[in-house]
Amino acid sequence: MNIYDIASQAGVSIATVSRVLNGSDKVSPRTRARVLEIIERSGYTPNIFAQGLGIGTIHAVGILVPDISDLFMADSVAFLERLLRARGYSSLLATSGFERESKEQQVQMLLSKKVDALILVGSTYAGAGVDPEETGYIRRAAEQIPVFLINGQVEGENIFSCVCDDYAAMYSITSQLIGRGHRRFLFLTDSGSYSALQKRAGHEDALRDAGITPDPALSLRMPNRIHPVRDQLLERTSERTPGDVSGSADASPEAPLRFDAVIATDDGMAVGAVKYAAARGLHLPDDLEIVGYNNSSLSVACEPELTSIDNLLSEMCEKTVHHLHEYLSGDHDQPRQVRLGWRLVERGTTKRS
Repeated sequence: MNIYDIASQAGVSIATVSRVLNGSDKVSPRTRARVLEIIERSGYTPNIFAQGLGIGTIHAVGILVPDISDLFMADSVAFLERLLRARGYSSLLATSGFERESKEQQVQMLLSKKVDALILVGSTYAGAGVDPEETGYIRRAAEQIPVFLINGQVEGENIFSCVCDDYAAMYSITSQLIGRGHRRFLFLTDSGSYSALQKRAGHEDALRDAGITPDPALSLRMPNRIHPVRDQLLERTSERTPGDVSGSADASPEAPLRFDAVIATDDGMAVGAVKYAAARGLHLPDDLEIVGYNNSSLSVACEPELTSIDNLLSEMCEKTVHHLHEYLSGDHDQPRQVRLGWRLVERGTTKRS
């Protein structure tokens, strides 16, 4: 018997059961009596999840990220740890990598530590939004404690998300660049995650709405690493000669890439494109305009400094911790999804709008 069973038998929400357990006066006497009668009959003992910040909680939150070396993840953890500490919580950090089995193992490990809630950082935890079983382990975890996602969305009871409107951001910046005469966009991404797919959809819809057919050859998946991106772009834009072709006699060389603007789903790849431009002797932004994403410290660590979309990470973290605290305090009526805006930080790799 758990809090969900109590709520089901009483015909009320788990938030109402929690209010009864916490002694809230926001429950009618009749409902309170019905819930307490079921609790007494079942022998149910409230755990720390049901009690929220009541007696018995360990005041700890599990934070799971795929890769702490990633700047977005590292900044997220720094924000979250500081915000949670200010609310009186300690943090347990784990890294999962990107394989589903490892994600599930790390979630189970954090649950075994009896944390009060989980925060999953990164759209990789939302999967690609195609196979529900990709995120089944998250829904199972949410049967025990509340789960909060940053930069990803998963449907399910007791699961809450806070995301940037990546679609709108990419649609807007693509439209701006089209308005400045660009037609051949190189789109760089490092994953097929929920966030990456939203960004791609916004970019491609903006192209179509302007009468431009997206070119699959100009949509590349690359590692989010500066030098590998630079080197791959240098290779892919080189003129080929028959002598460059290896393999069978009838093999044909891959046509070199031609593009007049670059949009990347992360600053690391965009800085790689800046390094590529320097190696090619291109003048930014006159010869080529480049836009990154996340407005990380990398955006000011190159020359010229990188124009980047700020996805308001600090605000996502603040709202997540606020809703988590309110939930654990007994108010389970928190928004299932919070969608934030974004802002374009213009620097030297684009012309001023």
